[in-house]
Amino acid sequence: MDFEYDVVIIGGAFSGAATALMLKRKRPEARVLIIEKTAEFDRKVGESTTEVSSCYMTKILGLTHYLGHHQLAKQGLRLWFSNRPDQSFDDCVEVGSRYQSRLPGFQVDRAKLDSHMLDLAVKAGCDLWRPAKVTKCELNKANGQIVNAVVDVSERSVSCGWVVDATGRATMLARKLGHLRSNSEHPINAVWARFSGVKQWDSYDWRERFPDYANRCRTSREWATNHLFGRGWWVWIIPLQGGDVSAGIVYDNRIFKLPEGASLGQRLHAHILSNPVGREIFGAARIIEGDVHALSMLPYHAEKVCDHGWAAVGDATGFIDPLYSPGLDFCSYTSYYVADLLARSLAGKDVADRIRYYNQQYPITYRYWFECLYKDKYYYMGDADLMSAALLLDVSSYYIGLVRAAYRDPEREFLNLPFNGLGGRIARAAMTFYNRRLVALAKRRWATGYYGRRNAGWRELYDGFVPDARLRKQIWRGLRRWWKCELINLRLMLAARAPVPASETSATARTETVQA
Repeated sequence: MDFEYDVVIIGGAFSGAATALMLKRKRPEARVLIIEKTAEFDRKVGESTTEVSSCYMTKILGLTHYLGHHQLAKQGLRLWFSNRPDQSFDDCVEVGSRYQSRLPGFQVDRAKLDSHMLDLAVKAGCDLWRPAKVTKCELNKANGQIVNAVVDVSERSVSCGWVVDATGRATMLARKLGHLRSNSEHPINAVWARFSGVKQWDSYDWRERFPDYANRCRTSREWATNHLFGRGWWVWIIPLQGGDVSAGIVYDNRIFKLPEGASLGQRLHAHILSNPVGREIFGAARIIEGDVHALSMLPYHAEKVCDHGWAAVGDATGFIDPLYSPGLDFCSYTSYYVADLLARSLAGKDVADRIRYYNQQYPITYRYWFECLYKDKYYYMGDADLMSAALLLDVSSYYIGLVRAAYRDPEREFLNLPFNGLGGRIARAAMTFYNRRLVALAKRRWATGYYGRRNAGWRELYDGFVPDARLRKQIWRGLRRWWKCELINLRLMLAARAPVPASETSATARTETVQA
């Protein structure tokens, strides 16, 4: 069976469906086919959106009504730190917002979101083959592309002008063309599951046992993306509509090894219970059978993401780290850019410059994002002083560089990949500098035994982030905490270099003689 389309999109989850939907809106007459291999979507490693991806979904895709009725509103990020397993819950350090978030964010069940997006694309006029397995993809640039697939046990062949790779981590075209590169500088692994019976963060029991904890925060802790931190690892806790909770650990295998156990799920649960905050929340929780997943060596990227006749979007272009949930940001930028590129090409316009820009800027965006936010970050994650300084500076920089522009003019800004131009290079240099300093401070703290010493007895609840001049308050707070850490580091350096007093040397010598 032979078919002919303008565009064939391989992969029908968020990125593929969003590309198809935007293309049909920009060019309704386009003949678009989506090939999806699964009969049902599964849940992904992360389900939390950021302000940028939320802007794309609400302002560009028009999903505000759907998200409000079928997903949970997110109340920012919340970080928890401890320095010993037997620490009491109310002695652990908490860092997060005091009030509700000013900009929309969502805790999404990706299986439901992906299904909704695919339904919208089909309603917009896209054809769908599902479940279907692609058996061959032949790229011939201007001479047309050919895709073969097995659908309902029958062989089908389709010719098209463009092929879009939306296969996620399968990265079909990057593997086929030899463009896939792993990020060996960032050796992180992940294990995650869904739990039932997780304790509610805002129940009356908390007010009885920990009244100060209950009264200090004006928003719901349960609807935040809660994070537990330790040296070399972090755990996310994300609520899902219906009562299930997604929880998973991401760890740098240079620093941390997941404890042994009978199964991955038991190992994950045991690790969460070894943390005082995790023990309070997951003490009576149960893992949902068959819903435990793991991935090793999470980060990768494609050196080339498009050419005449093909383009990649979403996770098929690359992935860095689930912390701060950048995955849907990349999906948003790439799907909108490629949809616009395809619409222009189908309209008969020359898109050579746009292909060139996408290939040049995407590796820069990926590299800068990695160096600014994630390179060696796991060395200081377990120290509340250092990580809270990073959170304030990271999120403030994100608001200044991306969030403000996205909400000011979404249609224009999503056509420009992050870290573009002189401003992007300056932001990258500043963020990379303070991240490297925090890594250096963490290594000295670890060597001197000071690491995590202040992971007890304080709580920092700030007003929240807004995309205007009020960000100066959070930037100043982050800078002040960083500079205090620098002063402590100076004190540790001086203590290490100070000569030992003669009296102590003599006493040590006498002790050694007696012991001998």
